[in-house]
Amino acid sequence: MRELQARLRQIGWFDADVTDYYGARTTAAVEGFQAKRGYPVTGIVDTRTWDRLLAMTRPPTRDELDNVRPTPAPTRLTWDVDQRCLTGRVMCISKETRMLTWVIDGVPQYQFDVRFGSYELPTREGTFFVYKKMEYVVSNLYHTPMPYSMFFSGGQAVHYSSNFARLGYSGASHGCINVRDWNGIQRLYDDSRIGDKVVVHW
Repeated sequence: MRELQARLRQIGWFDADVTDYYGARTTAAVEGFQAKRGYPVTGIVDTRTWDRLLAMTRPPTRDELDNVRPTPAPTRLTWDVDQRCLTGRVMCISKETRMLTWVIDGVPQYQFDVRFGSYELPTREGTFFVYKKMEYVVSNLYHTPMPYSMFFSGGQAVHYSSNFARLGYSGASHGCINVRDWNGIQRLYDDSRIGDKVVVHW
């Protein structure tokens, strides 16, 4: 019984869990399979029906018979790789893709959108290191909140920006790297350490 249902499920005729019970769902699946091939629609698996089903399917695996769903493969992140980001703990930040990717020993962990400074107040490029972290700070120059700041070059930091969250890329920072993902910046703030590398590149 389980093999019958598993084979019918392989070709889309049975969409329930495999069981030892030959009920209405199994009968309907067999009837549909028979009707599709022009066989007498009885709902009973005769030799002709079974042979045809065997020819169209493969032997069910143990997992199929036990209703064990395969674990989906982890999502592979697409990121703008820079050689400087392949060792250690790195915030790898691409101005071209406008993405920040958190990388550990060359393996990207997660990523989110970022926004940079304007032409007049550009975000510096190069290799830096986190030298200070402040969960809540207000800019001395611009008097704007900078939650979850991770400073890497002078007054420039990676931090959350409500302006970026509200206006998107129609605005710009004053040189900092803005993040609009509130949960993402909290996660990065918790994961990052003083001394972690920050690479800003094209």
